[in-house]
Amino acid sequence: MPLHLERVEWTQSPPLAPGDGPIDLDHLRRMTLGDQGLEREVLAMFSAQSARIFGELAALPAEAPVHAHTLKGSARAIGAFGVADAVVRLETAFSSGSDPSQPLAELGTVIAEARAAIDLILQQS
Repeated sequence: MPLHLERVEWTQSPPLAPGDGPIDLDHLRRMTLGDQGLEREVLAMFSAQSARIFGELAALPAEAPVHAHTLKGSARAIGAFGVADAVVRLETAFSSGSDPSQPLAELGTVIAEARAAIDLILQQS
């Protein structure tokens, strides 16, 4: 019996579950009505905004809760739910008067993961 080999082009597999990964792409598509140009634009804006706001938060200014709230809304809008959840924990530390260093470090980690995922998405196409 001859062996038949054929080349199959690689394609990205769909996520195992909705929201799998740093960016929920299904949510993003719903929010942008499937407009790929708009998806790319909002992802690039979020990447820049999240880095800027995290830099501002690291200094723990008096307006840190406002910056955190802004970041949380932006993260939820694009499907970066891990970032939004980390912001909630930071907001809780702010409101309770707890030390924000641990939730701030966690936020930095999830922002880095989201930005890395965004970079990969933006490199495609």
